[in-house]
Amino acid sequence: MSDTEFPAVMMKPEEVLYTYSNCQDISMRTGLIGYLRADMGRNGNEFWSTWNDFRSDLKTSEFKSEFDDVINSQMEKGGFLSNRDSLSNFCYDRNKALKFGERFGAGRDYGVRINTQNYAYLMRLNPNRGEYNLYCYCYKKDLLDSHLAKAKRGICFCDAAYKEIFRLEDGDRIRIVQSDYSKYDRTCRYIDDYHFESNNRVFHIHEFADCGERFGWHEIIPLRASLPDKYYFFLQTENKIGIVNKGEQGYTEYKFSKGTPEENRWLADEMNKKLGITKAQAEAMIAGSMFGWQTPAADPKNYDENGQAIKPKHKDRER
Repeated sequence: MSDTEFPAVMMKPEEVLYTYSNCQDISMRTGLIGYLRADMGRNGNEFWSTWNDFRSDLKTSEFKSEFDDVINSQMEKGGFLSNRDSLSNFCYDRNKALKFGERFGAGRDYGVRINTQNYAYLMRLNPNRGEYNLYCYCYKKDLLDSHLAKAKRGICFCDAAYKEIFRLEDGDRIRIVQSDYSKYDRTCRYIDDYHFESNNRVFHIHEFADCGERFGWHEIIPLRASLPDKYYFFLQTENKIGIVNKGEQGYTEYKFSKGTPEENRWLADEMNKKLGITKAQAEAMIAGSMFGWQTPAADPKNYDENGQAIKPKHKDRER
């Protein structure tokens, strides 16, 4: 069987979250059937696998037959699961597999998706010896795609009056600042427009707002994955380099800015370039440090590629 019968396409960034085990609510809504875990042994030419059920009611004979064909097609000669060398070549081809960021698997994992008429197979690949080389999460395609489309709306966070203060993308973190100014971070997962999962607990968005009121939280800060952890900027009036840290107000001084204004400006630009910081991210980091991280100005999606603010679209008023 040729792998062209089940072509693998590069995974979308929002699909990465679904190549890991999620809470029961998310797994039910996405139509997770189960997942396969496999490694290619010491010599890289083996295939030792284990199947883990989630919903046995969805593991029909049709699914089982098709799933075997999908995996076997990629295990044939030339397929990316035929051996570890083939897997490495496939993963390192930038046009074939999505490389996960440092946030997932320390940048060692890659992702593809295989679609059939009724099912979606999300594959997390790792070509390194001594680690599992494949995790394949199997979903009912219609349920997964419906959930992914809804999750794009983000998680709504409200104040005590239930007024929206900001939205967070699925899988991003928040920082809770308590009344004594101690802090702790939580990852948040979209379930539906009124519920999200965090710290192994499902919250209604109003219930979470009530928790903040009851426990006297000082602030909830969105820690957007679309922002870098830090940003360097040149402060011309004082000839020094400042560091903006995500989620923190103000800035700290970079201790090694000892050069001329031209040298310090160049140094700040070079450090940002190494971090891959875009103009939109730079503007959002400055805005967050000055005006608070909940403000729309602290979200890079509200800027164009030149760092210019995108004007919000207003619906025409009814006449």
